[in-house]
Amino acid sequence: MTPVSDLPRFDAAEYLADPQARAAYLAAALEEGDPAEIRRALGTVARAIGMATLAEKAGLGRESLYKALGDTGNPEFATVLKLLHAMGLRLSVVTATGE
Repeated sequence: MTPVSDLPRFDAAEYLADPQARAAYLAAALEEGDPAEIRRALGTVARAIGMATLAEKAGLGRESLYKALGDTGNPEFATVLKLLHAMGLRLSVVTATGE
């Protein structure tokens, strides 16, 4: 059996090169509904774009962005909206299936 340390590290950010892939990735996280997973997905997309680039586009400090999207982060809704706008994405609402 291959030791875990010898396996290549998977980074989803490497597969999020285009806006459609980023939108699908975030949509899946939002559908799950877990705030921590949504924060992690936002962080992954932010890394795919580039933290410094995204922070500048969103009008946020780079350190603030790292803090908001870090493991203990809890970004405000206004910050999430700024990030989505800077990512070239937007939120939309649809009815829940089965309700």
